[in-house]
Amino acid sequence: MTAQTLYVYAIVPADSPAPTGTGIDGAPLHTVNSAQVSAVVHTHHSGPYEGPDEDVKRWVLEHSDVIEDCWSHASSVLPVSFNVIARGSDDAGATAADQLKSWLDDAGDDLSQRLADLAGTSELRVEITLSTEEFPQHDPTVTQLTADLEEKPPGVRRLLEKRLQKVQKQVTDAAADQLYPEYRARLAAQCLQLQDYASAHRPAGTVSVLSAACLVDSAHISRLGAELTSIQEETPSAHIRFLGPWPPYSFVDIDAGVTSESRDGAA
Repeated sequence: MTAQTLYVYAIVPADSPAPTGTGIDGAPLHTVNSAQVSAVVHTHHSGPYEGPDEDVKRWVLEHSDVIEDCWSHASSVLPVSFNVIARGSDDAGATAADQLKSWLDDAGDDLSQRLADLAGTSELRVEITLSTEEFPQHDPTVTQLTADLEEKPPGVRRLLEKRLQKVQKQVTDAAADQLYPEYRARLAAQCLQLQDYASAHRPAGTVSVLSAACLVDSAHISRLGAELTSIQEETPSAHIRFLGPWPPYSFVDIDAGVTSESRDGAA
């Protein structure tokens, strides 16, 4: 049988309310406490969560639900990645709780400072794309090719349509490259921090301008929204996704040292 371990969800200030609800697969939650910070965990009796994609998606969502519950009740939260498991040490005669508490004690000053820095903040994600059909419609080459299509027989028209699509993509790509630094600077001016990331959800027929994780003051989320509204009004063919608010997943990298094992996956 696998030795008892602790599955770790998040780090919160030591004076935070006790966790409510349950964790992955209904596991009861509790905390391991040090003087300055606490780890929200459940007692675990197996290895990392692995299995069919649908099961993994459900486990990741349940993991995230715990973090968001902590975020709603504590003054601040440091999310821990999916599948971080604290283990005991036979050599030291220490349980998983002993090992985790030792790490919390050693890292307490740093973790407490990071919690303080993130208090009152939220993460939002912004994805801006341009439609390859709508954006370049006023480009002279595109306008001419579109007009030519109306006068050609079906066989020639199919060739021109392929050329038109290629030109539309080229024009939109060039515009996206030009707009990226401007849009990024405008969003960054409304954020405490901003990080680019690769989006897996770009709509068909579009070119990405930017995908960014934005750390903002929770009281000033509307400022970022207003900037995006301005961008949309300036560029009607832009497609904007504004997601969140969430805990600061992209702005925390918890390393629980030798007491934990982390497998691929993120909350």
